Order: sequence, then C-alpha cells, then structure tokens
Amino acid sequence: MESENVTVGRRVPWNKGKLTGQKPPLKLREIWAIRTRVQMASNVRELAMFNLVIDSKLRACDLTRLQVQDVRHGSHMAARATAMQQTTQRPVQFEITELTRGSLEAWIEA
Repeated sequence: MESENVTVGRRVPWNKGKLTGQKPPLKLREIWAIRTRVQMASNVRELAMFNLVIDSKLRACDLTRLQVQDVRHGSHMAARATAMQQTTQRPVQFEITELTRGSLEAWIEA
C-alpha cells in the first residue's frame, strides 16, 4: 500500500513560469493600434465587429447572434441596442458610439 504513494521522479508543473488566470484588459493605446491596423487593411467587417465588441463588452456567442434590426432601425443606426445574454438569459443594454455606427453602416451597406 505504501508503494502507491511514492513518486518515481519530480515532474515539472505545466504552468511553472507561466502567467495563469484572467488576462489584463486591453489598454486604450492597444485598442487604437488594433483599430488603425484593421482600417489600413480595409477590412470593413473586422472593423465593425471589433468596434462592436469594444462598445458592448459581449461574449462572442452573444455578439454573433446580433441581427441587423438589433442595431439599425429603418434607415438610421440606433444609438443604443439591447442583446440577450445566452448564459444568463438577461438583457444587456449598451451604447453604440459614433465610430461604431459608422463602421457598422459601412459593413451593412457592403
């Protein structure tokens, strides 16, 4: 019975020397760097999605479920939108900034 508790050699933990846990949020400087690179690449969809992520702070599963009528009313973009969270089943209201509205409008028109 005692031989079961004895280890043959010392194993190195998988996370030794690595940062674990929640990652720190993006800094404002990093957000603008990402935005400008996506704009320079002329990727309208990625720019609209990135701006919407920053404004809404939604998870990817909730963000991909948004529809055009959630962010656009008739011919103009909404200043506020509401999305239902999949995990908690609670509605989340968020403001859509002018920069995001412009990029969403360009993506919808394309």
